[in-house]
Amino acid sequence: MSTPYELLGGESGVRRLADEFYKVMAERKEAQKIRKMHSENLSPIKEKLFMFLSGWMGGPDLYLMKHGTICLSSPHAAYKIGSDERDQWLACMDQALLNIEASEEVREMLKEPMFQLADVMRNAD
Repeated sequence: MSTPYELLGGESGVRRLADEFYKVMAERKEAQKIRKMHSENLSPIKEKLFMFLSGWMGGPDLYLMKHGTICLSSPHAAYKIGSDERDQWLACMDQALLNIEASEEVREMLKEPMFQLADVMRNAD
């Protein structure tokens, strides 16, 4: 079985996904609440998302190699993240996957794990 990393086209595909995710977030009116949680310059966070997704999707553990640890809750602790914010994030990711023309197989493969990943970030409700 191929990994999502491979099915998306490796490094270039995962990088496209990270870039498209933040593009979608910036464009979607309903995602402005989560967009405001980020700085104006999205370049550093795009790179971090790309590095995280690389390893999380079965590719090289770039984030781990650079930062030595992966703790998603600490950087998100300063923000109120409830079900609405989780769902906004998931909607942006779903749209980004569609925009980069990820296959239905990849989208289905990622659906539940993406939900679990986003749900772990919730610290309010």
